[in-house]
Amino acid sequence: MSLPSTIASAVEHRLEIKRSVFLTRLTPVASLEAADAVVAAIRKADWDARHHCVALIIGPHGERQRSSDDGEPAGTAGVPMLEVLRHRDVTDVVAVVSRWFGGVKARRGGLVRAYGSAVSGALDAASWVDRVPLTSLTLEVPHADAGRVLASLHTWADAHGAVLDDPVYGAAATLGLRVAPEAVEAARAEVAAITSGGVEAVVGDTSIVDRPR
Repeated sequence: MSLPSTIASAVEHRLEIKRSVFLTRLTPVASLEAADAVVAAIRKADWDARHHCVALIIGPHGERQRSSDDGEPAGTAGVPMLEVLRHRDVTDVVAVVSRWFGGVKARRGGLVRAYGSAVSGALDAASWVDRVPLTSLTLEVPHADAGRVLASLHTWADAHGAVLDDPVYGAAATLGLRVAPEAVEAARAEVAAITSGGVEAVVGDTSIVDRPR
């Protein structure tokens, strides 16, 4: 089962509808406390905005979710913002849409579309990071063979979506490779083939790794 993605860095997106300005700030966060700090900073900086509506999703599987209409009619701001985040399968992000009222009242449906579009536009402008579980493999190679083995592993990794760690040179060269859990045996077989059975890859832990899309 794939994990939700996240964004690489903060994003701003401005939308104007019926003279009202909707300024969206998307910020990557790792906790509810960090999200609350982002919201508080925006409220302080843009104190003259009439509303600061919020939606957030946090956790590896997006298990913590929250939204706020901040004075807009119930269900017209925070919920549609949150629905966009859910639909785009993103986590560890807080979305704040600050609205400066332009003097023309919007109907309920118009507000729902405006707040949803504001978040969607910001996500379109974001740089995305995929999160994937990868299992670590470690192998020790004599210095004389390290360059050849590393070059072969680079080729294999590029073809299989794996990640190579930086080599560590000591008494021998320690090479690290992180692969999808289902590709562990294929990777070990590749190591055996490259080294003619002289080196065995040791399987380590599986962890979640951020990989730019």
